[in-house]
Order: sequence, then C-alpha cells, then structure tokens
Amino acid sequence: MFQHLREDIRAVFDRDPAARSSWEILTCYPGIHALILHRFAHWLWGHRLRWLARFVAHVSRFFTGIEIHPGATIGRRCFIDHGMGVVIGETAEIGDDVTLYHGVTLGGTSWNKGKRHPTLEDGVVIGAGAKILGPITVAAGAKVGSNAVVTKAVPTGATAVGNPARVLDHSEEGRQREAQAEKLGFSAYAVGRDQDDPLAKAIHGLLDHAAETDRRLASLLRELEAAGVKCDEEVQPADSFDPKYLGKIVD
Repeated sequence: MFQHLREDIRAVFDRDPAARSSWEILTCYPGIHALILHRFAHWLWGHRLRWLARFVAHVSRFFTGIEIHPGATIGRRCFIDHGMGVVIGETAEIGDDVTLYHGVTLGGTSWNKGKRHPTLEDGVVIGAGAKILGPITVAAGAKVGSNAVVTKAVPTGATAVGNPARVLDHSEEGRQREAQAEKLGFSAYAVGRDQDDPLAKAIHGLLDHAAETDRRLASLLRELEAAGVKCDEEVQPADSFDPKYLGKIVD
C-alpha cells in the first residue's frame, strides 16, 4: 500500500507543475484520496463484501467529487488531476501511468451484464470533460482531447478529438513537435495548439481543390476564346465562388 502511495505522489510531481511538496499532495489532492479509498473498496469488492465496498466508494465520492465503482481496475501511478466530476464504471480497466483530468467519464452504452466500460492501456491521457463510452480500448500512449466523445477504439499513440471523436492524422512535423513536448514534460489536457479538427481540414482541402479547378477552367475558357472557339451562350453563369469566405465559415 505504501509503495503504491509513494508512486502516486511521484506521479503527481512528474505531471503537475503546481505540486510543491509531498505533504501538500497527500493532504490537498482529491485524486490521491480517491485512489487510496478505491484500493480499499476494490479489496472489499474482491472479497465479496459488496455493500461495504459500495459504501466506501460512496463516501469517497462525497469527499472528493470522484466516483469510482469498486469493481473498476486501476493500475499503478494513475493521476487524476483536479478530479471533480470524474466517473469510472464497474468494468473499466485502467493501465499504468494513465492521466485523467476533471469531468472525464468512463461509461457504458448498454444495460447488459458483462464488459461494458472502456479499457485504457498504459500511458493514456484523457483530457477534461472527455467521454469514453462502451467496451472499447484506448491503446497505449493514446490521447483524447478535451470534451471528445469516443465510442470507437483509439490506436496506439494516436490522438482523438471532437464529437464524435476522430483520430488525427499526424504529419512527421507534428510527431516531431509532440516528441519535443514530451521532452518538456507536460501536455495539458491531451491537446495542442496545432491539432485542428480533421473534418475541418478535409473541408479546407476540398475548398482548395475547388478553387484550383475554378482557376483552371477560367484559364481554359480564355485560351478557347483566344483561339476563336465560342462557348455555348445559353449556359447560365455559375454563382461566384469565394473559398476564403467558405473557409471562414468552416473555422
């Protein structure tokens, strides 16, 4: 127990630049309190003392604002930052070195018995307000952006953002920036300034393609007219196409 507690305190120092002392972490961090009480409740649950386990979890929720079902499995060095509003379901499984910010929900999508909550593998970071729903797996090293709603598996090392969540396609430059951020030791809330919504990026790509096609058609018409080829006069002129204006709407 004390070995786990030392690891938890070290994890806070590693991932929260606001932490100043072990005493401050031990007395003022609700995430630490919730983990201590959960380990006791989980032990009771494993020994079939189900009501007592639920009561301990209920007391923990009252004092910390973090609701963890005693049946949930949580690995080592888990860090719940701020913690208020975090909900972790009964069949959720959390690996080692996972970070959860406030408002995170590891919930289910079914009333059926059995595995119905997510599995978070080692090193996962879940941003504030994110909802991970159903018996899906967020693979090792993956990140979920703030307020994302994830209902499908997230691959190893990927970043999912949006509602519904979409996996970002990182370029080599983006991966280099991410590696540099890891060296700095802090990537708050699992998002960065350069992580644009992939749907918006796709629409921008279509707009750019349409603008280029429009330019080429205009050039072709000029060449035809210069060569003495007359175009059909009955063709109605198209509405003006302003890709910059449409781009602002997408943003």
